[in-house]
Amino acid sequence: MENQTNKKGTLVAIITMMFLFAMISFVTNMAAPFGTIWKQHYEWAGMMGNMMNFAAYLFMGIPAGMMITKHGYKKTALVALALGFIGIAIQYGSSRMDGNAISTYVVYLLGAFVCGFCVCILNTVVNPMLNLLGGGGNRGNQLIQTGASLNSLAATLTPMVAGSMIGEITKGTSLKAVTPLLLIALVIFAASFVIVWFTQLTEPETEKSDVIGGIKGALGYRQLVLGIIAIFFYVGVEVGIPGQLLFYLSEPIAEGGVLGSAAIAGLIAGIYWLLMLVGRFVSAFISGKVSSRTQLTVTSALAIVLLLVAIFMSETSKMSLTIPNIAESTWIEAEVPTKVLFIILCGICTSVMWGVIFNLATEGLGKYTATASGLFMTMVVGGGVMPLIQNLMATKIGDINSYWLIVGMLAYMLFYALIGSHPSKKA
Repeated sequence: MENQTNKKGTLVAIITMMFLFAMISFVTNMAAPFGTIWKQHYEWAGMMGNMMNFAAYLFMGIPAGMMITKHGYKKTALVALALGFIGIAIQYGSSRMDGNAISTYVVYLLGAFVCGFCVCILNTVVNPMLNLLGGGGNRGNQLIQTGASLNSLAATLTPMVAGSMIGEITKGTSLKAVTPLLLIALVIFAASFVIVWFTQLTEPETEKSDVIGGIKGALGYRQLVLGIIAIFFYVGVEVGIPGQLLFYLSEPIAEGGVLGSAAIAGLIAGIYWLLMLVGRFVSAFISGKVSSRTQLTVTSALAIVLLLVAIFMSETSKMSLTIPNIAESTWIEAEVPTKVLFIILCGICTSVMWGVIFNLATEGLGKYTATASGLFMTMVVGGGVMPLIQNLMATKIGDINSYWLIVGMLAYMLFYALIGSHPSKKA
C-alpha cells in the first residue's frame, strides 16, 4: 500500500512538472513577436524584451537553487507562479498605456524582467526534479524530454497566436494588439497557482548545505563547468534561430524585407517550434536507449551543416510554404527563400539539446544537484545576451550572415558532446 502511495505521489509530481514546463515556454516565447512591434519604433529594441526576460536568470539562478534547498520544490514553484502573474500584469498595464511611447516601452521591459524571474525559478524547479524523479541517467533524460515536448507545444502556439493578433506591422501597431493574449496569460497563471497549491507533491530529498560550500562542491566537477558554458550558448542558439528569422521575414518589403508580415513570420517561426516538439517527442521514446552524448553529437553536427547550407544558398532560390492560420482556421501560401527551410529544420536538432546538456552536466553530482541547477540556470542568461548580439550583428552584416554566430556556438556544443561532457572532477 505504501509503495502504491509513493508511486501515485511520484506520478502527480511528474505531471505537475510537465505542466510547469509548458508555462516556461509560453512566457518566454511572447518576447520575440512583441519585439517585432517595438523594432518598428526603435531599431535597437527588437530583442530587448527577450534580453530582459533572460537577464533575470543572471540574478535569480543561484538564489533559486538555494530556495529549493531551503523550502522545497513546491513552495519555490508557487513563488515563481506568483511572480509570473505580477510580470504579466505589468505587461498588460503597458498595453493599456500611451501607444508606443518610450515610457510604455520601459514599463513593458519591467514586466518582461519580472517574468524572467518566474521562468528562471520554474526552470530551476522542473529540470532537476524530473531528472531525479526519473532516477537520473537515460531515464531522467527521458522525463526531461517528455516535459520538453509540452514546452515545445506551447512554444509552437505562442508566436502563431501572437503573430495573428499583430497582423501586418505599421508605425501605428502597438501592444494593444496583444492585450487579449496577456489577459489569457493572467488567467493561466492564476489557475496554475491554485492547481499547484492544492497538489500533494512527493519531492526528492535535498541535502541542506551552506551556499559557498555547495557552489564550490558543484564547480569541482568539470562536466558541470563546461556544461554551464554549453547551456549559455545553447539557449542563445535556441532563441536566436527563430528570433532572427522573425525579423528577417517581418521586415517591411519597402525596406528590403522578404514578407513584411508579422502574422506569416510568426506562423513560419512556429514551424521551428513545432519541429522542436516533434524532436522532443521522438527523443522521449529513444532516450532510454540512446545516450545523451550521442544525441548531442549528432544534433549539433547536423545543425551546423543545415545553417552552413542556409548561409551560402542564394536568396533567389524560392519555395512555397503552406502554413496554418490559427486565428482564421485557414491555410496560407507564402513564397520564401529556400534557405528558410534549412533554418527552421534546425528545430529538430535544438529540440533535444536542453535535456541532454542538463543531463550530462549534472550526472553524478548527487547532493550538489540543486546547487548545480541554480548555477545552470544563471547561465541561461545567454538566451538574452547572444540573440541581442546576433541582432546587432544583423544590422551591420545582414540577417542571414548573423547566423555565423550560431554556427560558432554549435561548434562549442559539439566539442562538449565529444570531449567536455565526460564525468571527472577537476584536479
